[in-house]
Amino acid sequence: MIYSVKSINFVLNKKINAMKNQKIYLEHANITVNNLQAAVDFFITAFPHFKIRGGGKGDREWVHLGDDETYLAINEATTFQDPIEKNYNRIGINHLGFVVRDVEEIAHRLLAKGYKRDYPKQVEKYRIRDYFADDEGNQYEFVEYLSEVTSERNSYRD
Repeated sequence: MIYSVKSINFVLNKKINAMKNQKIYLEHANITVNNLQAAVDFFITAFPHFKIRGGGKGDREWVHLGDDETYLAINEATTFQDPIEKNYNRIGINHLGFVVRDVEEIAHRLLAKGYKRDYPKQVEKYRIRDYFADDEGNQYEFVEYLSEVTSERNSYRD
């Protein structure tokens, strides 16, 4: 079947417009750790509703840990490696941030299990941010927004 340029452009424009209205979200992050079970324990402490969606053993052991919309792909390193020193002046991922309903509840669970704050808790007018490190020093930010107003949630003055 031969399509006209007009019909192809119509389909392409329709797809482009649909994509402009699409809500973008991070489906997953893929991380490698020395101790798979310790990483799973950290995230289950923070997010008790997370479940192992899948996993396996091949060249390395891995799991997908999360809920129906988002997950963490966690791989266990095949040989122990010293954790990379976190340095915001160097290239690389510094932390992952999760929007949560109750940052205090998550902080309470993490502190009770012996995890440490990795950066002072930030209480602002429209959000609370708390940073914790897992056993390997990977940093995770938990953000609770205190407003539904976009301009307030994204305010960097208060």
